[in-house]
Amino acid sequence: MWKLYDTLIDGIPADCLVDEFICGTYGVLVRSGSGCGFSHILPGDTLPETTKKSLKMPLRELAAGIKSWNFIEASAGMAAINTWYNSPLAATANGITLTNSLYSEDRLSDPFIAYQNAIKNKKVAVCGHFPYIEQLLRPVCELTLIDREPEEGDYPEAAAEYILPESDFVILSCTSLIYKTLPRLLALAQNAYVILVGPFTPLAPVLFSYGVSDLSGFVVKDNAAAANIVAGFERRPIYKTGQKVTLKPGGDGNTLVL
Repeated sequence: MWKLYDTLIDGIPADCLVDEFICGTYGVLVRSGSGCGFSHILPGDTLPETTKKSLKMPLRELAAGIKSWNFIEASAGMAAINTWYNSPLAATANGITLTNSLYSEDRLSDPFIAYQNAIKNKKVAVCGHFPYIEQLLRPVCELTLIDREPEEGDYPEAAAEYILPESDFVILSCTSLIYKTLPRLLALAQNAYVILVGPFTPLAPVLFSYGVSDLSGFVVKDNAAAANIVAGFERRPIYKTGQKVTLKPGGDGNTLVL
């Protein structure tokens, strides 16, 4: 079950070091050189002392925290993974086109909108209750929502065992990486087109070999602004510090700009 995680960790160069580490109230940010990654903090335990002393630690070592059952430590590991895979350098090397501006906005490129034709009249399962998901998808497909904390009309997480194998499209939240549920969800959805969605989705092509069909993530382009937001010095969405993008197999990077 750890193979997916070990592959992500081992893909980070051994000589990359942690140059900046910020753990705020709701998010954690890690910078190594010009690469900057972040993650929302999922509640669970406290930040370990070793993580608090992370400066100049090998980035790969901090990234290994993704395997921790302390979800705060795992959130820090998630940010470290994104520091490498979601850096502008790695993103462009993998075929993603980045705009010259620090940020812009194009709501029509939202992945939930972009797939509306493809999912028409299909069975679509979404693990994670994303904002406006019902308004966007229910009119065009047979939509099933699964959530760890179900709202009215949602199915509980355990229902994924029965629903995902029967689905044509499966949309998974990137939080499944921190919760360690992603490997099992991918096994259940092996016959579906799988989209991994969320601001800290690793833009790692290796995930395609584990059953992911499409990665929808985020590239930080204004490191200083992102650091200020995570630290609580600025009150604005972190999405204003970079660019939302998608990556498909074969280096097919379709730009989704926010």
